[in-house]
Amino acid sequence: MIVEPSLVHGLIAAQFPHWADLPVEAVGASGTANAIYRLGADKAVRLPRTEGSAADVATEHRWLPRLAGQLPFPVPLPLAQGAPDRTFPRPWSVCTWLNGTNPAPGDAASSSDLLAADLAEFVLALRRIAPEDAPPAYRSEPLASRDAATREALATLGGVVDAEAVAAAWKDSLSAPPFTAAPVWVHGDLQPGNVLVADGRLAAVIDFGCTGLADPAVDLIAAWYLLTAGARQTFRTAVAADEATWARGRGWALSIALLELAHYRESNPVMAGIAAHVIGEIVT
Repeated sequence: MIVEPSLVHGLIAAQFPHWADLPVEAVGASGTANAIYRLGADKAVRLPRTEGSAADVATEHRWLPRLAGQLPFPVPLPLAQGAPDRTFPRPWSVCTWLNGTNPAPGDAASSSDLLAADLAEFVLALRRIAPEDAPPAYRSEPLASRDAATREALATLGGVVDAEAVAAAWKDSLSAPPFTAAPVWVHGDLQPGNVLVADGRLAAVIDFGCTGLADPAVDLIAAWYLLTAGARQTFRTAVAADEATWARGRGWALSIALLELAHYRESNPVMAGIAAHVIGEIVT
């Protein structure tokens, strides 16, 4: 569904008329979950592209206000929840606008030890938040339960990736001891489209639709999605990841990237390019 700024302006005028005079500007983003628009200088409008991402609206409105005050970096604060209507069939949201840019794989920010330390600080702070009443994260399943889907994705990528090296890396991650402790809060999707950087530092973390309780290894995907090799080691040291947790984190990154590359290589070149970069970082 293509959403024009005029439709967004109409939604705002109908449901939140006190913001009707604010300009609406489309934001160029490669994400697949939401169409994002800037509303005035300090607000963002997020319209879910799918029914699955529509469910994230309630998740973020419930949990972001609770999490925000316990995190060391800015996160979007929900301001209003829009209702489905005849022009847009899903719930949607207005939240605070956060400044920064999405990093690109391999760019200067990716090699920043400062960014690595910031990401570790964010991940550790999130883990420390009390888990009572928290929902399971989108990626709360054991890593091993993704084996069939991961191998199926790999089978479709013959000639696109080094299948032998990828299969060996996946097997290695699956051999790590499984997570058996109590799950902790995770963001669940720490990749370029969901973080903002400025001057080589973490400026904000956005899109908490996947958040909830899971194996802490899930958030270690940031090491391969956001960092180069040197900064990756800084991140690992800062989060004190043992061998088993690090191996599971690598497995999560590899599985997610394989599924993304298989799904998006014909339809979303930015997402596919990020996924291919991650796979290359893991097997190099």
